[in-house]
Amino acid sequence: MSTTIVTPPFFLHCSLNSRRNAHVDAYSKKATSFCLNFAGSPFPGGRKLTPSSLALRAPPLPRRPLTLRASTSADTAVVETADQSSDVCFRETFLLKRPVKVEGKITIRLVNGTDEENWQLSVGCSLPGKWVLHWGVTYIGDVGSEWDQPPVEMIPAGSITVKDYAIESPLKKSMLTEGEDFYEVTIDFNTKSSIAAINFVLKDEDSGSWYQHRGRDFKVPLTEFVRDDDNVVGTKTGFGIWPGALGHLSNILLKSEGSDMQEENGNNEVKAEKLQNSCLEGFYEEHSVVKETLVDNSVTVSVRQCPETAKNIVSLETDLPGDVIVHWGVCKGEGRMWELPEKPYPSETALFKNKALRTLLKRHEGQSGSSGSFALDFDLTGFVFVLKLDENTWLNSMGKDFYVPLAGYSAANNQDSETRSGNVSQKDETITAYTDGIINEIRNLVNGISSQKTKTSKNIEVQESILQEIEKLAAEAYSIFRASVPSFTEDVVSDVRPPVKISSGTGSGFEILCQGFNWESHKSGRWYTELHERAAELSSLGFTVVWLPPPTDSVSPEGYMPRDLYNLNSRYGNIDELKSLVKKFHEVGIKVLGDVVLNHRCAQFKNQNGVWNIFGGRLNWDDRAVVADDPHFQGRGNKSSGDNFHAAPNIDHSQEFVRKDIKEWLCWLRDEIGYDGWRLDFVRGFWGGYVKDYLDASEPYFAVGEYWDSLSYTYGEMDHNQDAHRQRIVDWINATGGSASAFDVTTKGVLHAALERCEYWRLSDDKGKPPGVVGWWPSRAITFIENHDTGSTQGHWRFPGGKEMQGYAYILTHPGTPSVFYDHIVSDYRSEISALISLRNRNKIHCRSTIQIAKAERDVYAAIIDDKVAMKIGPGHYEPQTGAKWSLAIEGNNYRVWETS
Repeated sequence: MSTTIVTPPFFLHCSLNSRRNAHVDAYSKKATSFCLNFAGSPFPGGRKLTPSSLALRAPPLPRRPLTLRASTSADTAVVETADQSSDVCFRETFLLKRPVKVEGKITIRLVNGTDEENWQLSVGCSLPGKWVLHWGVTYIGDVGSEWDQPPVEMIPAGSITVKDYAIESPLKKSMLTEGEDFYEVTIDFNTKSSIAAINFVLKDEDSGSWYQHRGRDFKVPLTEFVRDDDNVVGTKTGFGIWPGALGHLSNILLKSEGSDMQEENGNNEVKAEKLQNSCLEGFYEEHSVVKETLVDNSVTVSVRQCPETAKNIVSLETDLPGDVIVHWGVCKGEGRMWELPEKPYPSETALFKNKALRTLLKRHEGQSGSSGSFALDFDLTGFVFVLKLDENTWLNSMGKDFYVPLAGYSAANNQDSETRSGNVSQKDETITAYTDGIINEIRNLVNGISSQKTKTSKNIEVQESILQEIEKLAAEAYSIFRASVPSFTEDVVSDVRPPVKISSGTGSGFEILCQGFNWESHKSGRWYTELHERAAELSSLGFTVVWLPPPTDSVSPEGYMPRDLYNLNSRYGNIDELKSLVKKFHEVGIKVLGDVVLNHRCAQFKNQNGVWNIFGGRLNWDDRAVVADDPHFQGRGNKSSGDNFHAAPNIDHSQEFVRKDIKEWLCWLRDEIGYDGWRLDFVRGFWGGYVKDYLDASEPYFAVGEYWDSLSYTYGEMDHNQDAHRQRIVDWINATGGSASAFDVTTKGVLHAALERCEYWRLSDDKGKPPGVVGWWPSRAITFIENHDTGSTQGHWRFPGGKEMQGYAYILTHPGTPSVFYDHIVSDYRSEISALISLRNRNKIHCRSTIQIAKAERDVYAAIIDDKVAMKIGPGHYEPQTGAKWSLAIEGNNYRVWETS
């Protein structure tokens, strides 16, 4: 039999605006929310919960008699409304942004204007919003798919220019029928112009969202050229003279009755004449569009103490419509981990995977909204929750879980902190002495590996064993450092000093990297703005670092053929948009890596021989900055220290003036833009020692190099032993002094072979360790399965189709630093990737975690990480040993992951 506690309802008798004002006024007193299983203090500055701080949150209400009702269920505790004796110790209204999808249509209409030569293209949208048409034109004879600006007479009133390639025209509101909103813009053009097509995308400035056609620009052809592209609209109509497609725009060849068509000078005139005589036909098309809008709602949480029952009564009141489920747990002690409370539970409560509870709130009769109450013991320190509306809609507090402090634990908590404070000094002395000893051991080992490298015969096994020993010692020292970080009371917050910087470029070891773009991201011209809207979302998924595309002016729109390094107006956006994006990521707790191309640079001028090797802009180098052994660009520098990239002049990093300018540029990027580190492109092209010089000067938080090399094959089949391949990557990391990580191309290659051929035995090397860089130097291995080169629309080395989640189950549970590709985040894999990231975070798996390979057979691979996580991939069978208390946490197509209870 259980006790039923009865409490008064907590209806918020105020408008939404007043709730919003109350929320703002109470901001300085608001309890800080935190991520699931976050181990830090839930209060700013590490403050502890005290009776005085509770008093600031809400004044106690007059005590009233308590009403109790017995329940016949042993597992159910119901809290109903009535007068009772309880003191309010916490009350807060949290604003919620509820996503609602609205369906509409984009209309495209091409019609004849005043005569046969003058036409109109109208683009409209039936959804409310601040719509803008981002558009440009393609001229006859243009090569490629780049946009150009149209003639001035085509540009609608109120439009603005975007650099030299596009126009932004606002859609204006018109009333088609009574009560129905419609937004439209019209572009006038003349068929005698040399315009071959109009290209556009639609942008909603309210949300920053872009709407494309099948993932690409809308293209409206005004002449007969290739019409089988996926993004062409109006394909059901034709042109009166040309019955079919005549090839790509860059290769239009118009037939003529006269032989003068073969003459180059007359070619364009004949084309223009043919085009003018073509019979353009009008059309009307509708394309469905779904817009996600955010609706304001709120949830009010209050906590009342009930001394008679030694319970905290937590009440939730929300105006959310429909069924609302509270996904919740409690915190015990100081470790902010989600735990299950003791029974009884409220009615309509279900257990979720033995890790959390789900309670359906009771809907209000005759009005919107719902409410619920929870009776929790005094010895609990916090109530944590998120709200679930449906399978795909979760509401939290600015990307983090809601956290509600409970009052009963505060006194014992303060007493414990006083007891601990007396031992801090002695403990710190012991830790310092012990870590100093570890540091001395590491120095001796480094000297050992240096002496090994000076020998004529290079002993890889000895070096490997030394590196492994360094890894163990570093992991041990870092664990001691993490455990020794004290919590500070409010009185001493001002005396906190930044921690001593141990190593630049290698991060904390707990990074999870997101590649924040793909090969097509430049096409909208506003990628920075688009990503700005997703910053909070990426943070809520658990990413700690984001890798942005190359920011500089570039010959290629993707950014990897840089020209003027100080010009940061690229096809991804302008410098102000980039600054705003970096600032936004910092606000949500994500570090930012800039993609810097240091190996090569495109020249702006030719030398006396007509070779492009003279540079312009602020860094106006001459051909002395170009390596001498690339015949394509006739440099006067020294020979290259790496492999040449023949598409652009390779920079000679041995020149002192070059290194000086690059170091100044990197420091300028950090100061001006706010980058926290670097992704270094094509580092195979120059010596890693130069990278060390650049990193020492720019002091990044994190840095990773792209050392891309071919794996070992015999008769077309990948070798099992890839030691030579990963050794070359490790050698480059060594050349940087260990100040940078490298992408683990070896691991990606081995995963390819293992999954494609069902040869999972490949995932263990001859010594029973992971076969990639992660098996030798895990803290410097950035594991990945796809990026903008291998996947996206390039697809140079695409991961085995349909098996991507097996790859993510591997890299997100293993040591090393995992990197997730943007395309996979916005795909159907999103929820599975999010679950794996959450599991990695709550089990504190890091780049130096230990791994024990349990199985590596033909059809199954299994491993145990840090004795806390077990995983398997492949169709074969594996279950972790029954001796430990394992529970299945995640499973998908041919992968499963367990964690200890």
